[in-house]
Amino acid sequence: MNDPHTWDEAIWRGKVEAVRAGRNLLPAKWPNGARCAVALSFDSDHETNELRDGGNSTARLSWGEYGTRRGVPRIRRVLDRFGAKASFFVPAVSALLHPEEQRSLADDGHEIGLHGWIHELNTGLDEATERDLMLRAADTLEKIAGTRPVGMRTPSWDYSPNTLSLAREMGLIYDSSLFSDDDPYEILQNGEPTGMVELPVEWIRDDAVYFMMNRFGAQRPYTAPADVLDIFTREFEGAYAENGLFLLTMHPHVTGYRSRIFILEELLERITDKGDCWIATHAEIAQYCAEQAGMTPKGPK
Repeated sequence: MNDPHTWDEAIWRGKVEAVRAGRNLLPAKWPNGARCAVALSFDSDHETNELRDGGNSTARLSWGEYGTRRGVPRIRRVLDRFGAKASFFVPAVSALLHPEEQRSLADDGHEIGLHGWIHELNTGLDEATERDLMLRAADTLEKIAGTRPVGMRTPSWDYSPNTLSLAREMGLIYDSSLFSDDDPYEILQNGEPTGMVELPVEWIRDDAVYFMMNRFGAQRPYTAPADVLDIFTREFEGAYAENGLFLLTMHPHVTGYRSRIFILEELLERITDKGDCWIATHAEIAQYCAEQAGMTPKGPK
């Protein structure tokens, strides 16, 4: 394709309007008089971060294994302590490697959501391949966890030109991969309402950007855990002040360490001390927002 400065308006406008934020779906009130909604999510990538890139480093595979051996159990103990239910977005290969983890989480009332097949990047796939991987992933999670996923988070929040159409084809109720707002909104496709709820993410509310390390690249941990807690807390307090949504993304192999798990503990202490926050799964929040807006999501096929 020609250099972007040579594009005519139809090209650049078409790219911008292909997937866009529609009407705000922040409800007039949250359930039981809650001041704000809290959506805690954990991307259980485990070994798939390295497998996606070729799987040549045994050390990096073991880093992923730490997420399931130590990270998830520590996270679950914290969630259990506060009676909090969360959403775990799980690549299908992670689920196949650790099926007992997903079954146990689902049995405890946590949500298991779509997160690709092997944490692939959708923008590198053709439409047929992306469809096949999304459908196989949904089938796999349904077989292992006992419930078909109703929502997705794309691996690395990577959206291809086909991703939204495929999600609609599958009848998903919500997505949690886009950035256009702080609060829930309806996704537009080429200017038309889709009936799908977006629960927006942000790198600011993601643990990986503060702690990830790549020995052979430029990435180094640069933020102290206490400072990350401060950032997350300020994001929560802002949501609370605006009667909005606080959505946090964490990873078992990143936050599940002894020196970092306190971030989740202290954050949940602050949230629960408020006494008027609704901590719920992404699916529950998306369904509630859709119902309050008069939308009738079709549900997964």
